[in-house]
Amino acid sequence: MRKELPRTGRTKEALLDEMRAMKAGDTDWQRGRAPLFVFKATQELYETNRAAFFEFFTENALGGRRAFPSVKRMEDEVVEMALSLFNAPPDAQGTMTTGGTESIIQAVQACRDWTRKQRKAPRLRGNIVAAESVHPAFNKGAKLMDLEVRRAPVGLDFRADPAAMEALIDDETMMIVGSAPCFPYGVIDPIETLGALAERRGLWLHVDACVGGYLAPFAKMIGRDIPVFDFSVPGVSSISADLHKFGFAPKPASTVFYRTPDKAEFNSFDFSDWPNGRFLTPTIVGTRPAGGVAASWATFEFLGVEGYKQIARDLMSFIDAYKAGIRAIDGLEILGNPHLSIVAYGSKEFDVFRVAEIMHAKGWLPGLVQKPKAIHRMMSMIHAVSLDEYLADVRAAVGVVRQQGPQQASIKATY
Repeated sequence: MRKELPRTGRTKEALLDEMRAMKAGDTDWQRGRAPLFVFKATQELYETNRAAFFEFFTENALGGRRAFPSVKRMEDEVVEMALSLFNAPPDAQGTMTTGGTESIIQAVQACRDWTRKQRKAPRLRGNIVAAESVHPAFNKGAKLMDLEVRRAPVGLDFRADPAAMEALIDDETMMIVGSAPCFPYGVIDPIETLGALAERRGLWLHVDACVGGYLAPFAKMIGRDIPVFDFSVPGVSSISADLHKFGFAPKPASTVFYRTPDKAEFNSFDFSDWPNGRFLTPTIVGTRPAGGVAASWATFEFLGVEGYKQIARDLMSFIDAYKAGIRAIDGLEILGNPHLSIVAYGSKEFDVFRVAEIMHAKGWLPGLVQKPKAIHRMMSMIHAVSLDEYLADVRAAVGVVRQQGPQQASIKATY
């Protein structure tokens, strides 16, 4: 039976009690039982950016230019600080969005319109060439704009294969994509090689750093071997990076950047042919929560470079311990050589999805990869508290699977 709007209102206390009761069936993310969706660094940072978000709880970032100059200032400063972090040239530009999907769609739209102008081909349909590991947001954007996405097989190291990608390029190609890192395997694609390919073929290279953009620079600063992925690579035209992932800002907050103003020109929506005059929005959506802008600014200012470096030290040390623990379990192996906090592991001896089913029964929400079969986790510091418990449960689950002999799992990989 369809729920109807109640005739009379209820008290705040009653509502909060019911909502808290609802949460009883949710995955316990605070004990690291969700493999993605939630990101946390420290409790002090959480409390700081939560307070900043609610300080601007009602304001609308759409009105930043006219009504809320404080929000506009914070957004501009977040973009400027991020551009510096990504080694952008002086005239590079960017904007905040509500998430990685919107950032990617913005970049695809800007590339399409810029390419049409450059080639003097206003009806160019266009295609995007990427590795098979690229995020589905590119297909979502392509569907909205009637474009084509061509996916090339990854190499043996699970990174994008530039030669396989180049084989898919034709006269209709407008964009090639590299990931930093890709979501399935956690490896950073060879962006320098892709940059050279983009320059040689006259194409727009977008780097999807939605996962790693605000972790990789600091991991590199503390001495980690992180492949170059940003605007220091000459062929990179645009970058997407999520603040609400490893920038550790609250949702919704992401960013998209363009190397040059002539490319950034095609990011915004500008329309005047209606009764209210000019309607200008820098992103696909109109209304955006100012809280996301304010909390992102507060997060940057609260942490600074040294704060982010300390988070990178703590997180990468935990990831090292996690990978060592997985490798110590007989029959499991990590896919590729993950550069940051995404780690996927599988087995050549048994169906690792059976391990995932047993883990799920113990309260661990499984993240899965289907090609090849693997268990997938994108980890932040919320996962560190349960490391020993998780590894013990994985070890026990592997033992059960070995005892049961060959069986096919019924679970399917779902994002």
